[in-house]
Amino acid sequence: MLSYPATIAVSTRTLNYLADLIRRERHQCRSRWRRLEPGKQALLVLAHLRNGDTYARLAAGFAIGTSTAWRYVREGIDLLAGLGDDVAAAARRAARLAYGILDGTLIPIDRVANQRPYYSGKHKRHGVNVQLLADPAGRLVWASPALPGAIHDLTAARTHNLIERLTGHCVMTLADKAYQGAGGTIRTPFKRQRHRPRLYRRQRSVNRCHARARGIGERAVATLKSWKILTKLRCCPRRSTAIVQAITVLCRIETNRYLS
Repeated sequence: MLSYPATIAVSTRTLNYLADLIRRERHQCRSRWRRLEPGKQALLVLAHLRNGDTYARLAAGFAIGTSTAWRYVREGIDLLAGLGDDVAAAARRAARLAYGILDGTLIPIDRVANQRPYYSGKHKRHGVNVQLLADPAGRLVWASPALPGAIHDLTAARTHNLIERLTGHCVMTLADKAYQGAGGTIRTPFKRQRHRPRLYRRQRSVNRCHARARGIGERAVATLKSWKILTKLRCCPRRSTAIVQAITVLCRIETNRYLS
């Protein structure tokens, strides 16, 4: 088997942060000798999340067993996910912003036995629904727990109580037409109705301004999906929440924002 050096598009600060988490966890549980030191384990976790390397490839590259690589990656993901915010903390962070941008995305997954709840008719594929909250510059502030892909964006936002929390903190939030009727402080563009097939000139102008401001939020989706593991999840859908939350924490460390 051949091996070759490769790079990971992650800063040293993120590697050291994760290594410190692993080191503290080993100290607290009084862990015995491990095959990999904390720094190497942190590198293993980042290679899996950022580059999407499989457990078999990681095991061969780090000279460990495949089950050991799986266990080390799972441990690192759980440590990072434990630092993630809930919806209440996300709303408090958003209250510091001039406005927020709300959007939903589908994370593709493999087909599962009970596939109907995970099949998105809009995207014509299986996946999980994740709601994203971004700041006016398009930086990722928060990502919600994953729900089955068949759930509509508005229903998902209501399930997480995200709309109520943002309204309670008076956060003006821009969203697309999928959130029509959300109410509260959620602002959506004007939509053509059956009895009004054409919008007025003022309404079209408002929609253009709304799209210009809201479109920046697509950067948050691109930031999240730049982690290759989310290209297509090949694990149990119940693990997708921990993976997304772990990546959200890593994105905050990378940008050095929203850490407090």
